[in-house]
Amino acid sequence: MKRTNALCLIVCIAAALFDGCNRQPSPQGAAGKRLRLAFVTNNASDFWTIARRGTEKAAQELPNVEVDFRIPGEGTAAEQKRLVDDLLARGVDGMAISPVDPANQTQMLNDAAKQILVLTQDSDAPQSDRACYIGTDNRAAGRQAGELIKQALPGGGKIMVFVGKADAQNAKERFEGIKEVLTGSNVQIIDLRTDDADRVRAKANAADTLVKYPEVAAMVGLWAYNGPAILSAVRDAGKTGQVKIIAFDEEDDTLKGVKDGSIVGTIVQQPYEFGYQSIKAMAQILGGDRSLIPSGKQIFVPTKVIRSDSVDAFSQQLNQLRGRS
Repeated sequence: MKRTNALCLIVCIAAALFDGCNRQPSPQGAAGKRLRLAFVTNNASDFWTIARRGTEKAAQELPNVEVDFRIPGEGTAAEQKRLVDDLLARGVDGMAISPVDPANQTQMLNDAAKQILVLTQDSDAPQSDRACYIGTDNRAAGRQAGELIKQALPGGGKIMVFVGKADAQNAKERFEGIKEVLTGSNVQIIDLRTDDADRVRAKANAADTLVKYPEVAAMVGLWAYNGPAILSAVRDAGKTGQVKIIAFDEEDDTLKGVKDGSIVGTIVQQPYEFGYQSIKAMAQILGGDRSLIPSGKQIFVPTKVIRSDSVDAFSQQLNQLRGRS
């Protein structure tokens, strides 16, 4: 009897060892841990609706991931800090954030990185301890906008540039890219005006420019809502077509303006990929695989130039991402 019991025990142990050696690693990471991942935007623009779809798609593909998508209504660094503090208190494992003011938020990001995995998306904070950045090569996008400006003003002219926050890394790099392309041309930049991500103020800035600088030949909006704000001000002033408009991103009014010719073109990013790739990357890194992080710690998602001849096809694709018919 004892020999039979001993034999059974040996067989059971061998079977368990064989099963353990041949079992594939769990796709959910160590011990199947459920991951709570956050995605924090820098304002409430419709741009982020598309990014949310990307995070949702990634979460569908990762059964152990729960996504907490946060939108600061005011678009301020102070509000972002409140959101980050709340996320840390809730015990999230990772966060992908678009910092409003990277230079002054570096300490906040570093403090968060001591507790959780931190990525930046859309706007980078290269001096911080973030693991990597996922988003647009904003200097390259600025160069694309610069080329549009030169094409719109072949004889040169004065332009005004608008953005929410001049200190945001994406704003700085886009502006630098524009200036790089316009160097040596007959295009003169009057100034860069900011609006703190306030749409009413954004339109007021554009309207004031049209009054103060009646000779302005073009107006350039670096953030998503700037294009529609500029267009509204130009229409109110009866200068549609006279003042050229170059925009960023894909708000409905921007695309309508491109289609009817009142906006020369817009530089579009791929916010869906920001959301999708950020969630996927955080899950992979937290699972112990950091191989996706390049030496430069920046993963670039290409931008596209949308003009009247490509706006219909782009809009159709965009509506599918937004869940519109």
